[in-house]
Amino acid sequence: MTKHTRVINLSYALIGLLHMAMPMVGRAQATSTGVAPVTPGPAPQPDYHPSMGDLMTIAVQPRHTKLGLAGKDRNWAYATYELSELRNAFARIARTIPQYQSVDTATLLTAMTKPPLDELDLAIKASDDARFVAAYARLTQACNACHQSQRHAFIVIKVPETGMFPDQDFRPVSR
Repeated sequence: MTKHTRVINLSYALIGLLHMAMPMVGRAQATSTGVAPVTPGPAPQPDYHPSMGDLMTIAVQPRHTKLGLAGKDRNWAYATYELSELRNAFARIARTIPQYQSVDTATLLTAMTKPPLDELDLAIKASDDARFVAAYARLTQACNACHQSQRHAFIVIKVPETGMFPDQDFRPVSR
């Protein structure tokens, strides 16, 4: 190895060492001067993966309740909206948790909820109180049957007796 080659190799080694040492020197200077070191940014947040229970409590249960309260007050426009939101909540759950307890979530939810949701749609379109009450009861029964099929029989859903949303009026808006 020539003297020239050794100087080049030594130069590269020194540059590498300086490159590695500079962040430490910067931190030491910042600490000794009382200035906080500059960090490259916030630490990445861990991914949040909601459980089936989280999604049912956050997305489905309030929609079920609001749909029932809208129907009770004959607010058919709002019932239409909540029915759509409830269907979308079930679809989001199927996309978020494709399999639950070795069962295809989309297949299970569709089998359990599509018939009563379709009945509710017809009742709302007809503005038919009695038909809505019957369809809503079937939806509620379907929820409980699904819970039982997934070994969660202790979760019992019922037709709401009172509103749990004190800041929302479920009566139709007069125009």
